[in-house]
Amino acid sequence: MSVSNPTLITFVIYIAAMVLIGFMAYRSTNNLSDYILGGRSLGSVVTALSAGASDMSGWLLMGLPGAIYMSGLSESWIAIGLIVGAYLNWLFVAGRLRVQTEHNGDALTLPDYFSSRFEDKSGLLRIISAVVILVFFTIYCASGIVAGARLFESTFGMSYETALWAGAAATIAYTFVGGFLAVSWTDTVQATLMIFALLLTPIIVLLATGGVDTTFLAIEAQDPANFDMLKNTTFIGIISLMGWGLGYFGQPHILARFMAADSVKSIANARRISMTWMILCLGGTVAVGFFGIAYFSANPAVAMPVSENHERVFIELAKILFNPWIAGVLLSAILAAVMSTLSCQLLVCSSALTEDFYKTFLRKSASQVELVWVGRAMVLLVALIAIAMAANPENRVLGLVSYAWAGFGAAFGPVVLISVIWKDMTRNGALAGILVGAITVIVWKHFELLGLYEIIPGFIFASLAIYIVSKLGTPTAGMLQRFAAAEADFRLNK
Repeated sequence: MSVSNPTLITFVIYIAAMVLIGFMAYRSTNNLSDYILGGRSLGSVVTALSAGASDMSGWLLMGLPGAIYMSGLSESWIAIGLIVGAYLNWLFVAGRLRVQTEHNGDALTLPDYFSSRFEDKSGLLRIISAVVILVFFTIYCASGIVAGARLFESTFGMSYETALWAGAAATIAYTFVGGFLAVSWTDTVQATLMIFALLLTPIIVLLATGGVDTTFLAIEAQDPANFDMLKNTTFIGIISLMGWGLGYFGQPHILARFMAADSVKSIANARRISMTWMILCLGGTVAVGFFGIAYFSANPAVAMPVSENHERVFIELAKILFNPWIAGVLLSAILAAVMSTLSCQLLVCSSALTEDFYKTFLRKSASQVELVWVGRAMVLLVALIAIAMAANPENRVLGLVSYAWAGFGAAFGPVVLISVIWKDMTRNGALAGILVGAITVIVWKHFELLGLYEIIPGFIFASLAIYIVSKLGTPTAGMLQRFAAAEADFRLNK
């Protein structure tokens, strides 16, 4: 192996700790609600940090620093868009979705919520939304497995094929055993590790390059345009990067954290914790990529791995600048980012297959024990499909994530957002929104129209479809009654 034993030992200890947490959660998992939503028992700290960690996948420590390293600060528009989008999601959706899901049949999944909220007796809304989850999340899972494989490949000198399995095994293990509680508890540990790595690393890089002034002079000498937020950008390019923020309204793995909060009263505190964590992490990510420009321009002898694949900038800085024990902890942060998101995605796919297909259409009389084991089997199935998709070593993390993020943001974002704030939305409006959003993303991505990120037209067209189609019908008295009760509950307890 190409790295000394301390890093390997740190990785093994970290992975063992995550699996141990999975087995602890196993003891608290008694039924399907526990397995896929933790029995709605998360406090504000776990809600906040697990929402953040499940959001920030391997792209936080690989994709984004790599983009900043290659292009300078002009790539940071994506971070600004994400911060705005996440804040608005916490503000308008989090608390309302928590009470709406409870008032609408105590829904455990998004398809379950849509079906109850819009009294969809046909099951069509449930099936289509579950299919969207499975299609886009399997792509998203593949991106996490690629990121994990890249980490193991570059840290331990493994072949890509071996690294693929090594990177995915631990995540599959604790998700399989412990379900939602394991995922949420491990997310909290992983979020702490990620923020530690992203605050410490840029400080050490600054010290290694001679301080702030020297570092900035080196970056400027390499290319003065690195400081230019508008470098090589267009209006459409900036809008496309900012448009990432729209995705938050429709990400099932993040929305599940809101649904699992112990009460709507926890949401405000969770929002403050989560946004602070997010701003610090994204600031650290931008700094790692940006200061990396100065470090590697001053040390070209060690720049080859980053030149070959710019997404390795954080990995290489950690390996070069820290002793192997600390490097092991920092590199574990990438594994944490990958594992936290991948585990959530596997669980949401499992939830869709178990709650929205198996229980609803195949075995309505299935026992809770049977459903939990079916859920575990589905985790394995989705993981194997995602590993197969990730087998191409040419995959790039940010590219895979951007497609899946757009798919969810456009298909579910407008439906979720409008369903919790507009009482007159109808079942056909929801159906139109999901279909128009998903189809727009697929078509727009295929033809690469206007160079505009596909989430933006997808979100706009889906919102228009919801409004127009809903206006052609009327909600039932039951829908209006449940909406009013949930809204009153929200206003009373927020």
